[in-house]
Amino acid sequence: MKILISFLMAITVAFASDATIEVIKRVDSLPTIAVEDSSESYDNKFKMKFFKSLIADLNVLSIFNVDRYHREVKYDANEVAYENKDMDYVLRYRLVKSDNGSLNVNLKILTKNDTVFVKNYKINNPKIYMFVSHTIAYDINKFMGEDPVEWMKRKVIFSRIIAPQKSELVIADYTLEYQHVVVKGGFNIFPKWANKEQTAFYYSSLDEKKPTLKYVDIKTAKSKVIGSSDGMMICSDVSDDGSKLLLTKAPNGQPDIYMYDVNTKITSRLTKYGGIDVSGSFMGKDSIVFVSDRLGYPNIFSKNINSNSVEQMVYYGKSNISCSTFGEYIVYKSRETSNAFANNTFNLHLISTETDFIRRLTAVGVNEFPRFSVDGDAIIFIKNYKAQSSIGIIRLNHNKNYLFPLKYGKVQSLDW
Repeated sequence: MKILISFLMAITVAFASDATIEVIKRVDSLPTIAVEDSSESYDNKFKMKFFKSLIADLNVLSIFNVDRYHREVKYDANEVAYENKDMDYVLRYRLVKSDNGSLNVNLKILTKNDTVFVKNYKINNPKIYMFVSHTIAYDINKFMGEDPVEWMKRKVIFSRIIAPQKSELVIADYTLEYQHVVVKGGFNIFPKWANKEQTAFYYSSLDEKKPTLKYVDIKTAKSKVIGSSDGMMICSDVSDDGSKLLLTKAPNGQPDIYMYDVNTKITSRLTKYGGIDVSGSFMGKDSIVFVSDRLGYPNIFSKNINSNSVEQMVYYGKSNISCSTFGEYIVYKSRETSNAFANNTFNLHLISTETDFIRRLTAVGVNEFPRFSVDGDAIIFIKNYKAQSSIGIIRLNHNKNYLFPLKYGKVQSLDW
């Protein structure tokens, strides 16, 4: 069992016309935007936290050249700050604390001193201010007519290794500013959202007699066992409607891909290979992609769930592992170097099932466990480089990467 689990952890530890072709926007061609703080409540520490969160979100949008200076201006001032007079856009906001302790944000966008956008926000708990910031960025992106960035408002769930054979399951925002430990104690790995609403999740517990898959309802905090198996028991993907799970199980010593029906509780075996088949992902209604050592090294394959035929999907690289899909696209981790005396480089690559193009998405370090956003606009991944574990965001159509470091521990796996 330990060998199989170690293997799996090792291989996991709407686009332009073709998203595999790099889309490069000249930085100097983007409109400029500055941010003005008109807050009437809260201390300087909190005000700066909110300001920095908003600046980070505007940068990740990748549609502006963002001025990073913090300037204070009266909310009802007729003109923008002198330093911002040449900016294409100025975002002015005011933080106000209600009598009941809730956080209110008044916001407007000005261009040439004319107000072109106004909206107010309210949240009961100021400690989760970052979600207000994410929503503001989402609304500005929509106002600018850009493709939706729904993923900005979603939560990330990840497993954080904090000691040998000990981990925590954490729910966070994509920047890791908000973190809430939902499962602690023991060794729990490979969390996976159970539905698009993110009201429940699955994870694998290695503290039982056999690896066990569990389900947790976030609203009720109740947990139940889905099943267990010798060797391994991991949920690698959930269908769009939440009714089907792809599992990696090894009841007879070698791991294979299985499909579990949530409603009928029936499990069906999808692969029957004498080697290693792991990490299945749904690709459309009737097909899956998965990692297999059928060629003598890990590579990416696909199969129709109603047939036994298997197709090789990747022809570049000799160690291709940990994949995710969206429509016709597959993102996967590939080993770029093979050095027994130094750390090796593992990069992420993007391919289309309809073309021969391959696009490398990362450059240095160990980049792994890629996951597409729900709209395919971005990819989230784990980056380990120089003893630092981070969560990364790749904006595919903007050809930009952003990193958000973890303060302690190491990210083992994640879902978005």
